Amino acid sequence: MKMLLQLFLAFAKIGGFTFGGGLAMLPMMQREIVEKRGWATQDELFDYYAIGQCTPGIIAVNTATFIGCKKKGLPGGIAATFGVVAPSVVIITVIAACIQSFQDVPAVQWAFDGIRPAVVALVFNAVLQIGKKSLTDLFAVLIFLAVAVLAFFTNVSPAVFVLCAGVLGILLKGGKRRAPSA
Repeated sequence: MKMLLQLFLAFAKIGGFTFGGGLAMLPMMQREIVEKRGWATQDELFDYYAIGQCTPGIIAVNTATFIGCKKKGLPGGIAATFGVVAPSVVIITVIAACIQSFQDVPAVQWAFDGIRPAVVALVFNAVLQIGKKSLTDLFAVLIFLAVAVLAFFTNVSPAVFVLCAGVLGILLKGGKRRAPSA
């Protein structure tokens, strides 16, 4: 029961103190889950991000669910998921009830003008950290460049890119390992 509460509180902290969506949560998730609590390794967390990106739903919720399940099975997955979602539900409910009262207040608009670039910086930081760990060879760099160009110039779903990159990895890297030795 103690671990379930820890999962809930850790992910409630992540969900309550990061703005900008799932990708903006990644740096805080890394600090909290990998560095502070040791619930996952850096590689595991990157794998969870990747799986969370290509499965339906929000990447932060999916990642929380995976980590919770790893630590405490289905109850852990539920606790972590509720933890990461609960702060948003509370905050959005309060904002929705009050939005008419303050949406035109210049200070509120200015605050959001300041928050947006900070969120971009947090997402960029997460991308750099994942890139350092993931772009380890020419194969990975080529996949990154191909997906970046295609994502920029097409409207193809990100799930298609992730699926195709996974298949390509299996075909090209898996094929090298199966080659018969002389």
